[in-house]
Amino acid sequence: MNQSDPNATSQNILVLGAGELGLPVLRNLARRAKDVDGAKISVLLRASAVQSTEPGKQRDVAEIRNLGIEIVVGDLVNSSIDELAVVFAHYDTVIGCAGYAAGIDTPIKLARAALQARIPRYFPWQFGVDFDVIGRGSPQDIFDAQLDVRDLLRSQDQTEWVIISTGMFMSYLFEPEFGVVDLQNNAVHALGNLDTAVTVTTPDDIGALTAAVVFAQPRIRNEIVFLAGDTVTYGEVADKLQAALGRPFSRSQWTEQYLLDQLAREPQNMMRKYRAAFAQGRGVAWDKSGTFNQRRAISVTDVSSWINANLAFGRRE
Repeated sequence: MNQSDPNATSQNILVLGAGELGLPVLRNLARRAKDVDGAKISVLLRASAVQSTEPGKQRDVAEIRNLGIEIVVGDLVNSSIDELAVVFAHYDTVIGCAGYAAGIDTPIKLARAALQARIPRYFPWQFGVDFDVIGRGSPQDIFDAQLDVRDLLRSQDQTEWVIISTGMFMSYLFEPEFGVVDLQNNAVHALGNLDTAVTVTTPDDIGALTAAVVFAQPRIRNEIVFLAGDTVTYGEVADKLQAALGRPFSRSQWTEQYLLDQLAREPQNMMRKYRAAFAQGRGVAWDKSGTFNQRRAISVTDVSSWINANLAFGRRE
């Protein structure tokens, strides 16, 4: 990729991980790469994933190979910065899709490896909230680690970076463990209050939009790109559940102080960290009108559509 040409796009792309987000990103990159001369997609996977006998893993590996994507064996967690830099140096673009499961120290390690490799373009794992607006010292300490990555990338000018802010994965909003939506008891527990808003996007939409960002012309560089499947208040989530499922939903508010008190009793509980951070309502929602998908008129799944597609089987007439 010729960085001096604003219309030059990524061609030799390495995606880190093939999980809930990585697979949709890979599918969409492979589809778009067919229209880009010389474009090639690779994915870095652990040896244990490639060799797994688990049917789900085998299906994923077979799909990746059928898409014409090259599999590179590596380990993001156990490899050193130097070792990762050697791998990254073979590509003009690296896209991080490994998620938080890789550990709190992994994002900055990957960013350092990307800069050491002097790759032209880096998309860090930042598929989430607006860490700049949230700021340091939030209840979720992982967010501080993400700000460290931003500071590092902004401190240099040899590697272009693109950050894609997506809000929460849409399905996460409905996860029983998260606690916002309790389908069994027809209840919505608002984080903060019923007017607190949250931006949510499906991984499939993130995959399609990420591929569009990667191959956009003129090239997007050194920029935060905002996406949104939907931006809703917790009160609106209850309204949409009622409308789609045909039964009333009670509404209660888990205030910021209540959630901070819960976290203080169990300070390492990851779910309590997230709940308290989202209850603050800062940097976790933005207007759809300014997003990449809205400006480009790209269709995405909103909350009502997701409920109808995934939960409507529970409708009571």
